[in-house]
Amino acid sequence: MSFKIGTRGSPLALAQAHMTAAALKQAHGWRDDEIEIVIIHTTGDKVQDRALAEIGGKALWTKELDTALMDGRIDIGVHSMKDVETILKEGIVLAAMLPRADVRERLIGAESIAALPHGARVGTSSPRRAAQLKAKRRDLQTEILRGNVATRLAKVESGAIDATLLAAAGLDRLGQSVGSLIELDEMLPASAQGAVGITARAGDALTLARLEAINHHATFDCVMLERGFLAALGGTCHSPVAALARLEGEGVSFRAQILAEDGSEVQEGGFNAPLHEAPQRVAELAAELLGRAGPALRALFTA
Repeated sequence: MSFKIGTRGSPLALAQAHMTAAALKQAHGWRDDEIEIVIIHTTGDKVQDRALAEIGGKALWTKELDTALMDGRIDIGVHSMKDVETILKEGIVLAAMLPRADVRERLIGAESIAALPHGARVGTSSPRRAAQLKAKRRDLQTEILRGNVATRLAKVESGAIDATLLAAAGLDRLGQSVGSLIELDEMLPASAQGAVGITARAGDALTLARLEAINHHATFDCVMLERGFLAALGGTCHSPVAALARLEGEGVSFRAQILAEDGSEVQEGGFNAPLHEAPQRVAELAAELLGRAGPALRALFTA
């Protein structure tokens, strides 16, 4: 038997694939030679000079992996969940998620957002991060910055940009303890940030059963609520959105915000509710925030 795990080839993607392999080996007693990691080169990796939203959005990270999954070259695909489209390709399901890591951001280049020099150039390809920064500091300049973690860190080191923001989870998985943590009350993360998701073919009962053994249900429940919020908004890759669900006792705490691209308007809200009521509450919160939003902000969403 050779169980094939599909992944992108970046250092972070490979680290996450190896985490998945380790979880499967522990759960099922598999040997190293019973699992194969298959690198799939994606359009998102090849095109580095433009924002993803301009050239096809999150599908650029997933479509080649989806194709490999559907034609049987791989048994599962491993993804950073925040890169996975809200609506999956027909025939593909989100089967499992690994335990979620730190959901916060790390700021590289300064001790805090307040400490950034006036007019500082901050590199980011995320509309959410750009909008959140501008909402706090109207003087900051944001520039498109893509590439893997090492590339982004090198841009700051060389002075090409003054600072950047990276997910703490990704840095931790790469053993990079750089930058300053930004607390959640200052910057709410992207939906699904810090979570690793595993996709499979919808009818592949054996694989789905194997993945159930490594599914971290608390992470899965919270991430699905955050993805439900995006779906209810009708957001796209151009839409600055932040959302975070956390289980607390028997219930869930949910916080979210939508922002104008230039940070000039922020609408935010949240709730605490029993888990079984949360999907409905998420939809109601999306409607509430859109209802409060001005025309320019509302136009960024298609709900």
